[in-house]
Amino acid sequence: MTTAYLSQRTHIYRRSDRVNAHNIWRSALLAGSATALVAFGVTGCGSDGETAPSSVAAGSEADCAGANNLTAEGSTAQQNAVGVFNKLWGQVCPGKNLSYNPTGSGAGVSQFVAGNVDIAGSDSPMDEEQVAAAAKRCENNPAWHLPLVFGPVALAYNLPGVDNLAVSPTVLAKVFTGAISKWNDPALAELNPGVELPDSAITPIYRSDSSGTTDNFQKYLAAAAPAEWTKGAGKEFQGGAGEGAQKSAGVVQAVQATPGAIGYVEKGFADQAGLSVAAVDNGGGPVALTEEATKTAIAGATFVGEGNDLVLDLNSLYASTEPGAYPLVLVTYNIVCSKGYPADVAEAAKSFLTVSANQGQDGLNDIGYVALPDAVKERLLTAAAAIQ
Repeated sequence: MTTAYLSQRTHIYRRSDRVNAHNIWRSALLAGSATALVAFGVTGCGSDGETAPSSVAAGSEADCAGANNLTAEGSTAQQNAVGVFNKLWGQVCPGKNLSYNPTGSGAGVSQFVAGNVDIAGSDSPMDEEQVAAAAKRCENNPAWHLPLVFGPVALAYNLPGVDNLAVSPTVLAKVFTGAISKWNDPALAELNPGVELPDSAITPIYRSDSSGTTDNFQKYLAAAAPAEWTKGAGKEFQGGAGEGAQKSAGVVQAVQATPGAIGYVEKGFADQAGLSVAAVDNGGGPVALTEEATKTAIAGATFVGEGNDLVLDLNSLYASTEPGAYPLVLVTYNIVCSKGYPADVAEAAKSFLTVSANQGQDGLNDIGYVALPDAVKERLLTAAAAIQ
């Protein structure tokens, strides 16, 4: 394989209008060069600039080095994205596989802290106690939160005859605390002029397991409707009204099975099930859940973590009244040891995260996610290269 070929492939991948990675892999395979396939995964690993980080330098096999198998557990919000990332990792680095168990963010963090899995998937940062326990697991080194994708949270509902519905954070707070219990409540009628809302009961559906999606939903309500939502946040639902369901799939099934239901669930799951999804009015008018509306909301996301611990501050997004922005968005993290892994696990984790940040971001909207902004992606690549 020539230097010119590598240079050409690097240029293609780094264009602002990124080429679909599957097409490039197909071209490499048709050329009959398995080496070219792996080498492309290496040359695409750099962030901005002409050279990749030294740990994944062009032409080096280190990017596909390390263990063939990794284990991870946690967030159901990221499971569909992880499935795509894992497939791509196996194509870029044949023989590599990450086994992901979607048990919820709380369970994922617990299993990581206990040393039972290599990586935790979580939609919320760890609390102080978990941070300390994770550092102990990582042989007295800090664990890092590395964002993989942004995931819009849909307000999925089952209301026969109502194809378009708008809600507000105030209404949601009252629905999920039981203060609003009928679909034709005046507050809902005001948000939906001309829509014939039935005189029937609302059944809120919440996550009954320990869930980062629940944490983000409650943080959103606390930021956007502080007078109505005084329940706080956390991975356990605090609202006190409705029916609980296990995992994202359980929420989807409960909404499907319950006329009058409304629940919060990641967009990809709502899309797959064909559920109706409400627009959100944060004060600037109803905004439908679209890729453009989500990108508008996340454009101002900022880091609060230090160094390579890439925790993002979403509170400013949640309280935003910017027209055209869909603010109910979560960021889902992979939690990893900064140091303390066996050498082969560290190399494999670098490889998986690099492929996820590069090739993995293309086409995420098709499965209900929003790709990382360039600034977040660059920080992720830097952090991945620094894992030891």
